[in-house]
Amino acid sequence: MAAKGCNSGKAFQPDSDVHITYEDQQKINKFAKHNARLEDFKSELEARKNDLKNLDDAFEEIELFDEDEIIPCLIGEVFVCNSLDETQILLKNEKRKIEHEIKDIELKCQDIQQIMSDLKAQLYQRFGSNISLENDE
Repeated sequence: MAAKGCNSGKAFQPDSDVHITYEDQQKINKFAKHNARLEDFKSELEARKNDLKNLDDAFEEIELFDEDEIIPCLIGEVFVCNSLDETQILLKNEKRKIEHEIKDIELKCQDIQQIMSDLKAQLYQRFGSNISLENDE
């Protein structure tokens, strides 16, 4: 009994008030899965934005070339030589393609963020400060 009196009820009691149901665990798992997907999309988005910047830089660079100059372009693993006009068309088409991909990725990120926001609200309502769903960034 003396040992019990020393604690005076203030000792840490793990899981004393928090009971996780199967549905709660499913929501936590779904949140984690969406968070991982969101991070993947953010990385992909950064890469595509970098590709777009490189295309813009290339387009600006070739504007300085002469009309009759042949420009080598790397397509896959092969260099293809084109005229200035053909190269500009290739770059414009690739730029449109990447801009479309960026918009698609941004829409996917928004959808995932909305799902995560809903899950976060539900989980914080259920568990309060006993759960942490914030990124360490």
